[in-house]
Amino acid sequence: MSTLIKNATIIDANSPYHHKKKDILISDGKLEKIADSIPNKDNFTIVELENLHVSCGWFDTSVSLGEPGFEERETIKNGLQTAAKSGFTSIAINANTNPVIDSKADVEYLISKANNSAINLYPIAALTQGSKGVEMAELFDMQQSGAIAFGDYNKSIENDKLMKIALLYAQNFNGLVLSFPKNNAIAGEGIANEGINSTKLGLKGIPALAEHIQISRDLFLLEYTGGKLHIPTITTSKSVALIKEAKKKGLQVTCSVTAHHLILTDDELHSFDSNFKTNPPLRTKEDIKALIKGVKSGIIDIITSDHNPIDIEHKKVEFSEAKDGVIGLETAFSAVNSVLELEDFISCFTTKPKEIFGIKNHSITEGNIADITLFNPDTTTIFTKASILSTSKNSPFINKKLKGEVYGIFSNNQLIKK
Repeated sequence: MSTLIKNATIIDANSPYHHKKKDILISDGKLEKIADSIPNKDNFTIVELENLHVSCGWFDTSVSLGEPGFEERETIKNGLQTAAKSGFTSIAINANTNPVIDSKADVEYLISKANNSAINLYPIAALTQGSKGVEMAELFDMQQSGAIAFGDYNKSIENDKLMKIALLYAQNFNGLVLSFPKNNAIAGEGIANEGINSTKLGLKGIPALAEHIQISRDLFLLEYTGGKLHIPTITTSKSVALIKEAKKKGLQVTCSVTAHHLILTDDELHSFDSNFKTNPPLRTKEDIKALIKGVKSGIIDIITSDHNPIDIEHKKVEFSEAKDGVIGLETAFSAVNSVLELEDFISCFTTKPKEIFGIKNHSITEGNIADITLFNPDTTTIFTKASILSTSKNSPFINKKLKGEVYGIFSNNQLIKK
């Protein structure tokens, strides 16, 4: 069966059809023809939607799905469907499961769960055994089984020597090491950004300094060891400046920011709604300005949803007792699209993350594999609880006005529409 996409504006800087409105014929999972008008001669499946735009398939580099061990939060099956209907053709799965993904068998299990799916699933295996930060996991074996990077999700590596050894060892097989930017000694028992709002609300604060110290340490280690380092989910203006300087030195360092940190501040905490309890915490308007500038200038390489489903028993409780984490797959595009232009961020969803994590990007060119996202960047909607596709409902964007709508994806020779 062939699929004919009609009147689609192509957004792909690597394609000769960038910014052009074209018909796209897909046959046997490949882009067979791209032209101004393609007639429907053979009863093709037609996709014709209002203000349709297409880009290379989006890749989310930080997704938690619960399974195995926390299926009440999210199953892999439903998570993959949610990702597809949110516009993502590829997702990287974090190791924060039970058991933690820290062995060859664990990696192979995750990959097997996505067999025959429209979504490409890539495990990020734990850097240390059990994500306990004590002994390094079997990184090479896990890479051979399909792990694309190594990191203890939302957990800092406190042992400086361990991080040094990891950066050195991973170079033997061109491995990518992730380091969560939080100094636990400085952060202490903090649960919100340290500042005016945390003081007014009586919440224990996490100073921005906790992020800066950890990033500085990791950059010093990287300068000493060489190798590749990815710093996920930075949140402050100083962090942007530190990474900018490191890149000027020629260090192989990359970083990401979450969609919610580009739009939400710690002003939201006045409601004591635990859906705004995140790790790292929501910061200030000044930080958001610096983060947006960092995306536009290319210092920030990736935008992620940092999708982390938390069941109601652990989220709908007193703010101080609630688990950190928000779901973000469904709102990643429309949130970012509310504060940035397409040209500013689409590469942070497509070419940049794929290059950093070693995944092939299929440009929208005749003869290439069809791996595309379908969306409307101009519509405005109110995101409601009914809009949530995830099993868990811990979204910080409920009842907020967002811009843009995802129509679906075409990937692995499958059309998935919302």
